[in-house]
Amino acid sequence: MKVTVAATQMACSKIYEENMDKAMQLVRRAAGAGAQIVLLQEVFSMHEFQFMEMGPEPFKLAEPLDGPTVTTMRKLAADLSVVLPINIFEKANNAYYNTNVIIDADGTVKGHYRKSHIPLGLPGCYEKVYSNPGDTGFQAFKTAYGTIGAGVCWDQWFPETARIMALKGAEILCFPSAIGSDCHDHWETVMRGHAAANIMPLVCSNRVGTEKGTLGEVTYFGQAFIAGPRGEVLQRADETSETFVAQDFDLDELAEMRAHWGLFRDRRPDLYKPLLTLDGTTPMGE
Repeated sequence: MKVTVAATQMACSKIYEENMDKAMQLVRRAAGAGAQIVLLQEVFSMHEFQFMEMGPEPFKLAEPLDGPTVTTMRKLAADLSVVLPINIFEKANNAYYNTNVIIDADGTVKGHYRKSHIPLGLPGCYEKVYSNPGDTGFQAFKTAYGTIGAGVCWDQWFPETARIMALKGAEILCFPSAIGSDCHDHWETVMRGHAAANIMPLVCSNRVGTEKGTLGEVTYFGQAFIAGPRGEVLQRADETSETFVAQDFDLDELAEMRAHWGLFRDRRPDLYKPLLTLDGTTPMGE
């Protein structure tokens, strides 16, 4: 199967309708250029309050899995026949999550993934104030254009995230992001490693522009990119444009490549028990 994937980037305001309109325009542009899977950035429908605020007001922005953002994007996906892994700030009863909702090309929801790794301690990052740790585990979702795994931002620094999605059958790794400051090289390099270690494409979106809050501001560096199965960057956007980049892949050829290399054949799960510990010595529960 041949598939065209796209990674987007855009600036966000505090006005929901403006952000949604801009995101939908980007999806339409990418689909018009032939993209079948279009990855929007982390919480694309809102100002990134989690980095700049610490108070009760942002909780009012959360919405359920069947809320307005998912409903609108389901219709768009069906109209354009594209797969949309979208990211929302989710409210589930008294819990709040940073959540990916995977929408198939016919507008159906294939499932959702809740961000597992929640950062705190990075300059101006208050995400732990707002988000519960995800409880879904890492997943892979079968869509009309292949099986995708979708982590969220900070998840991308953990090799276990990508590997587990690959073990569960992912053929393409997707990471919606909201990253600024001076960590670009590390951000990109670690994800290129995921692509190479799992011999599969990786699609990463990001934000652009400067967003300000009561506790500071963040300038996002854009540079949404698509990496190939050897970790090579095949497409990369610039630092400021509201745009997308796209790349074609042959999933059947990539499956043959993974089989030939034998990385999944030669794994030794029996030796990996230290991964289930915090200190590398005592398995949890023993």
